[in-house]
Amino acid sequence: MRTTKTWSISLPPKLEREAEKAAKEEHRTKSELIREALRRYLEGRQFRKLQAYGAKRARDLGITNEEDIDRLVHEYRNNQQRS
Repeated sequence: MRTTKTWSISLPPKLEREAEKAAKEEHRTKSELIREALRRYLEGRQFRKLQAYGAKRARDLGITNEEDIDRLVHEYRNNQQRS
């Protein structure tokens, strides 16, 4: 049973030439090059989602600077010591 799927993609001629050249220079197949590019894109996308989540949580908590973070950490630690 095949563990990969085949996609057909369209590239502008200049991008195709650059991709072909990069693959040759790195001794990789074009498929390897495109897989790596897609992996990096998806990782970046996930990172941007996490950043957006963190920014929203910071806004919800009223965090606007590093001093706010220090204050919240100290408050949390003080509450833990009292418990």
